Amino acid sequence: MARPAWLPGATTIGLVCQDGVILASEKRVTYGSLVVSRTYKKVFKITPTVGAACAGLVSDMQILVREATAYANLYMLERGRPIPVRAAAKIMSNLLFSMRLTPLITQTIVGGVDDEGPSVYALDLLGSVIRDDYVAVGSGAEIAVGVLEADYRKDITLEDGKDLVTRAIKSAIRRDAISGDGIDFLTITKDGSSEETIMF
Repeated sequence: MARPAWLPGATTIGLVCQDGVILASEKRVTYGSLVVSRTYKKVFKITPTVGAACAGLVSDMQILVREATAYANLYMLERGRPIPVRAAAKIMSNLLFSMRLTPLITQTIVGGVDDEGPSVYALDLLGSVIRDDYVAVGSGAEIAVGVLEADYRKDITLEDGKDLVTRAIKSAIRRDAISGDGIDFLTITKDGSSEETIMF
């Protein structure tokens, strides 16, 4: 089946490691056959220990992340503790479902570390929430998930996880023309998060 010309592309991954979570995405933004940007960031920090990564329309990603961050801050003010990862994913799910008649065109991964350990959730544009050890979304997901399935293991370290995510995204970029130009990483542990960008 032919893909609609307006469908935005991306390759975005969430990976649970034994000591944290890695969220990553390539940097290209396209509109049909036009490359709109080679430097866009699709990985967002919501709190120091919760993040989100998206594939879809840029404006919809920005709206969803901005609202989720506001709710996470309210949770911290009301309860005096950071929002759990599952609660952050459920907030985003509720936001997506409330917009189901005029949906936000974005596939979303929410990941982070809380008292229950590291976790990753995949959300579709209607708000379904699925927990998994690794998730790939976007136009390059089918290619990336093949690499993840081949080499993922439950006890993978953050260092080895980053290498696996890099290989998965690079594999997708080789075959998916609407993904490319570099990778943004958000690495989350119980002590906080760090961001890194690789350009190529």
